[in-house]
Amino acid sequence: MSSLTEIRFQPVDLDTIATAEGRVAIILPPEGKLDPAARRANRLTKGAVARLVESERFEKAKPGQVISLAWPAGMAAEALDVLVLPRRADATEARKAGAALAKTVGTAPLTLMAGSQVRAQEVAMGLTLRAYSFDAHKSADSDPAGAVTIAHTKHEEVETAYGPLRAVAEGVHMTRDLVNEPANVLTTSEFADRLKEMEAIGLEVEVLDEDKLAELGMRTLLSVGQGSDSPSKVVVMHWKGGDKDAAPLALVGKGVVFDTGGISLKPAGGMEDMTMDMGGAGVVAGAMRALALRKAKANVVGLVGLVENMPSGNATRPGDVVKSMKGDTVEIINTDAEGRLVLCDVMWYAQDRFNPAGMIDLATLTGAIIIGLGHENAGVFSNDDALCNAFLKAAGNENEGAWRMPLGQAYDYQLKSRIADMKNVGGRPAGSITAAQFLQRFVKDETPWIHLDIAGVASVKSDTDYAPKGATGWGVMALSRLVQDHFE
Repeated sequence: MSSLTEIRFQPVDLDTIATAEGRVAIILPPEGKLDPAARRANRLTKGAVARLVESERFEKAKPGQVISLAWPAGMAAEALDVLVLPRRADATEARKAGAALAKTVGTAPLTLMAGSQVRAQEVAMGLTLRAYSFDAHKSADSDPAGAVTIAHTKHEEVETAYGPLRAVAEGVHMTRDLVNEPANVLTTSEFADRLKEMEAIGLEVEVLDEDKLAELGMRTLLSVGQGSDSPSKVVVMHWKGGDKDAAPLALVGKGVVFDTGGISLKPAGGMEDMTMDMGGAGVVAGAMRALALRKAKANVVGLVGLVENMPSGNATRPGDVVKSMKGDTVEIINTDAEGRLVLCDVMWYAQDRFNPAGMIDLATLTGAIIIGLGHENAGVFSNDDALCNAFLKAAGNENEGAWRMPLGQAYDYQLKSRIADMKNVGGRPAGSITAAQFLQRFVKDETPWIHLDIAGVASVKSDTDYAPKGATGWGVMALSRLVQDHFE
């Protein structure tokens, strides 16, 4: 797994401003008031900081912006970075500031003079999230990230507060690593092996093979993977941090390690991006890692269906009818609408076995959600206002875009089949909604449920606030926050 930037916390020692190598950062509020570290840096640089504060450039600077002064006189550092941030910034402002600092710093050592900044741990979180690169398959060794030291007047309190945040960041990095991996590396078996390794951090992990899945009746899931040489699997991860008898929250992830579309073959252009079609399973894995590392006082079970959708002489055909674990029959009109076939069996199994307090499924399910919401928001569908609103609040607090979409009987009619209980697609109109309606048929009336269509946010073509282009790790922070606020 990609290593996280190690951050060391220490007391404020103003003398290090002159002697520290690499880069030194100070924090200035938008009104330009200099704290002790800024005053020392100003004196060393013969008034450069004060001149910056009086400049038009500083006047136009926004919270979270970094202004760099290269090769400052009187200092050993190669740059003095001025981070514009209110002393009582909110968590989002502080994280964005840390991310901006990470982009500026690169691989150089960094000493951040945080003074008495009340959100210093959030600055560290943003820095950790943004200091990520996926270089596992590059021949040349990448330059290692520089050491980061954060000096604070209450450094021990900040270090303690950063601990759980670091655990969540590690979960985010795991998700990014999984989503970025090519499909010839992250096979269904390799994916299962990586999840099994999380037993070392306290998770209980079970791997169900094809024989067990057939015994359970997961025929729709198995139908997706039957054209591939990679065996289909379901992995169940238990975190038991709450009361022994408390029903768990169930997280269910779509794990299509590569999606050709099957017999309904996708166009060649852009098919290489389908290595990310296991994004839902990747988020579940990262969330479970975060919960285990921060010792969440809750019971959560994560289930992922791992398959590969390939065309072959044994592949499922359009027009085939398959019976689900629930017992409903599905006419498969389009083999490229395979994610819902994976999820419906795993969702039914999760409810049958665990009787969860709530269930959230995540999937890179439809291109239609990208047409509707772009790459800024995941689509949120739910049968329960309380759980849905709690998730939306958690996502908002973590600055992860999410937007509620409708469900309704009229959309359900589009799934009517002539020869089976339902079709797996409802046509082009409202494609993301009919996909959610399909999944809702496998949700028991008593189960609070959310479906998250993350096709637009799991992997993107440009940098985000917290990640370089590629896999984002969207959802790990929101799910961890939801568990913290409502299940612990």
